[in-house]
Amino acid sequence: MPIVAQSTETTDWVSRFADEVIEESERRAPGKPVVVASGLSPSGPIHLGNLREVMTPHLVADEIRRRGHTVRHLISWDDYDRYRKVPAGVAGVDASWAEHIGKPLTSVPAPEGSAYPNWAEHFKAAMTEALADLGVEYDGISQTEQYTAGAYREQILFAMKHRADIDAILEQYRTKKAPAKKQQGQKPVDEAELEAAEGSGAAAEDDGSSTSGYYPYKPYCGQCGKDLTTVTSYDDDTTELTYTCGDCGFSETVLLSEFNRGKLVWKVDWPMRWAHEGVIFEPSGVDHSSPGSSFQVGGQIVGLFGGKQPIGPMYAFVGISGMAKMSSSKGGVPTPGDALQIMEPQLLRWLYARRRPNQSFKIAFDQEIQRLYDEWDKLAGKVADGTVLPADAAAYSRAVGTAAGELPRTPRPMAYRTLASVADITAGAEDQTLRILSELDPENPLASLDEVRPRLDKAETWINTQVPAEERTVVRDEPDVELIASLDDQGRESLRLLLDGLERNWSLDGLTHLVYGVPKVQAGFSADATAKELPAEIKVAQRTFFALLYHLLVGRDTGPRLPTLLLAVGQDRVRKLLSA
Repeated sequence: MPIVAQSTETTDWVSRFADEVIEESERRAPGKPVVVASGLSPSGPIHLGNLREVMTPHLVADEIRRRGHTVRHLISWDDYDRYRKVPAGVAGVDASWAEHIGKPLTSVPAPEGSAYPNWAEHFKAAMTEALADLGVEYDGISQTEQYTAGAYREQILFAMKHRADIDAILEQYRTKKAPAKKQQGQKPVDEAELEAAEGSGAAAEDDGSSTSGYYPYKPYCGQCGKDLTTVTSYDDDTTELTYTCGDCGFSETVLLSEFNRGKLVWKVDWPMRWAHEGVIFEPSGVDHSSPGSSFQVGGQIVGLFGGKQPIGPMYAFVGISGMAKMSSSKGGVPTPGDALQIMEPQLLRWLYARRRPNQSFKIAFDQEIQRLYDEWDKLAGKVADGTVLPADAAAYSRAVGTAAGELPRTPRPMAYRTLASVADITAGAEDQTLRILSELDPENPLASLDEVRPRLDKAETWINTQVPAEERTVVRDEPDVELIASLDDQGRESLRLLLDGLERNWSLDGLTHLVYGVPKVQAGFSADATAKELPAEIKVAQRTFFALLYHLLVGRDTGPRLPTLLLAVGQDRVRKLLSA
């Protein structure tokens, strides 16, 4: 059932862009579907930074759909781009893959062991699966299919005929010096920009110019299949084009009006597609927004093709908590699929929805994920009780579903940190996990672990894949007799008070009250006394008590939240480990 749109009552960034896009679409193409676009290069793992290229227009498109308009979200798979370099760290790929540099991504073999026919399809597949899980509705366009089918033939011939006009635009930027040094925090140039800068052949400049003149078209060699070619002549009337390959030496003359083995250089290709597809909205990364970048230059070139530059924001970094900035040319970078292994789609959608595109943010693969989940659950509570702020309500609505309906959710979303702690302690034993989780709330016990899935599975995966072995929780087999014997009267009394209260407080809330209450009672206060009623020394006493329990239970200074840990260990074993 569609989610009720909240945008008309909010001023969140998605609503503001939706207003602008609808207005612009009605001005440019009245009565036609609104077109928004994204572009992804499957040159390697498509990472979480690339996902912002998709999520920004997706959220805007979905808001427009909620308002009853027809929208097309185009995702151009730039799979006809050249294979630039061998990515480091990609499984099944070694230096021998360098022989394919210069070929279209769809002509490069897939990494060893892949079930897919080529390099591009291998890396597209993981992203396609993640987008389905995230509820992203889109129309995918393979640039290999478009170019090899001759879909852009008229545009290619037009660009070649008007190459002098394109050259004049590009000339404005060729003479400009590059910045002396990269500004701090500037995003690395992405694949498309690098393709423009490095993919034009041994004798060609970044924009397609050659020793014999400027040509905005790049053939792939008929012999070696690479784009290390130079166009040496072209006849506008006959469309006769001659090129020479700088790699294998092959040369041939073809009729461009019948030839489909090549593509426009990037700075011409992108604006050509804006005009061809009628794109109204497309965001761009900070790398595309610098002077002389493809977005800026494209804004001038698109007019030659009879189109207009899309409106759209510049989007900022998406970082990873505890890791360096991402680059899709490197292996081992976290992808949307990686994130969805440890978090539900709703949380990942929310991270992109709640921040304006020009605001950077981080996605947590470390302990910070627990805090993010706490924040998410707190927001859900505010939505449920009606105390949520309008902009936060809008972000929540966009996270939990789309215009088509809600995403599948965990029926009983227990705290992520609790589920992670239980998964850690039980090592995935389902019978023990069900016992512990049922004891969290004895008044309303779980009937099945399915009630806490998929969140439980995400938490368990996080524990198993992201938490170092030395930080995993291992409960003692035998009591630390020496430590217990060394305790003073106060220490022994604290353990007695805890053990005496175990049975009647055996629930998450009860044990929370108990472990925090023992130091209060020892100091002569009620276990129910609030922080305002207590001296500062009580907090010190509580930390000391907690450290003692952790040492006796798991042999460390810290660990999972004590109430959860106690439930996981079980009453009998707790008594064994805390008794002399």
